[in-house]
Parts: sequence; structure tokens; C-alpha cells
Amino acid sequence: MPVYAYGILLLGWLVWVMPFVLARRAKHEATVVDRRARWGILLVVIAYSLLWQNRFWERSLSAWRTTLAVFFFVLACTLSWSGARALGRQWRLDAGLNADHELVTSGPYRLLRHPIYTSMLCVLCGTGWLLTLLPMLLAAVIVFMVGTEIRVRIEDRLLGERFGEPFGQYQRRVAAYVPFLR
Repeated sequence: MPVYAYGILLLGWLVWVMPFVLARRAKHEATVVDRRARWGILLVVIAYSLLWQNRFWERSLSAWRTTLAVFFFVLACTLSWSGARALGRQWRLDAGLNADHELVTSGPYRLLRHPIYTSMLCVLCGTGWLLTLLPMLLAAVIVFMVGTEIRVRIEDRLLGERFGEPFGQYQRRVAAYVPFLR
């Protein structure tokens, strides 16, 4: 793998993760937390680890794969920065709601209910196009989507219980994390 690919990988991950490092967290604990969503996190971590299970450093890298990786990293970074900004202090690792939780439907949340998960999928794809062969990338995407579905269903249930019909309307109108798929 050429040296510039490592730079793309490092820069893509650093720019993507920065809004979460810089995010201001809520000062109070969440009033409602569903820790079962951590199973989804575990599957997402497994999906990312699958990408590294090959001898990527020995392979050459075609221009189209590099271009596709850069595209996915740019999209991921755009969604992570705009999604974290729109969520503000409501962003958290666990699936939970604050006492003053608001239903965010602005910014990237106009187009996707979970744009940060979309950004994570884009990071997975960007990394995968640089590091691994298509069969392993497809396996990683499947594992990622199973883990993300666990989280999405739990978070949607929590939001539905808190916000009722306004969330139901939002849910019917806006795709979860893959554009055009409800």
C-alpha cells in the first residue's frame, strides 16, 4: 500500500473523530438509558476490525479505490461535524435521553434520523476501500449494519416513547441512516 494511503486513512479518521472529542457533554446523567445498545456497539467494533484482517501493506492500490475512499471520508467528516453540532449536548455514546432532551430535526437530521451512524458507515467504507478486498468489506458492512440496526431500533423506541406522534411522523418521513431506505 502506498504511503499516501496511510495519510488518507489517518487524516480521514482524525477529522472524522474530532467533533466527538470536542463535543460538550450534558452536565447531568441521562434520565433514560438502554444499555442493550452496547451489543450494537460491539458488532460495529467487530465490523471495523474485520477490515484489518489481511496483508494490506503488501497490496498496490488502484486510483479508483483511493478516489472512492476519499469520497467516503469527506462524506463521513461532513456528517460527523454537522451531526454532532446539531445534537449539541444531547450527543452521547449510550442510547439514552436527557431530562431536557429535544427532538432534533435540523441540519443533517432533516435528511437522516441517525446521520452519525451514516458517517460511521462512510468511515467503514472509506477505510475498507483502502485496506481490504471486496468480500471482506461486504462482510464488514453486513456486521456493521446488524449492529447499527440494534442501536437504531433501541434509540427510535426511546424517542418514540418520549416524543410520541411527532417522532412517529418524523420516523415515517425520514430515512434512518441509509438514504432512501426507511
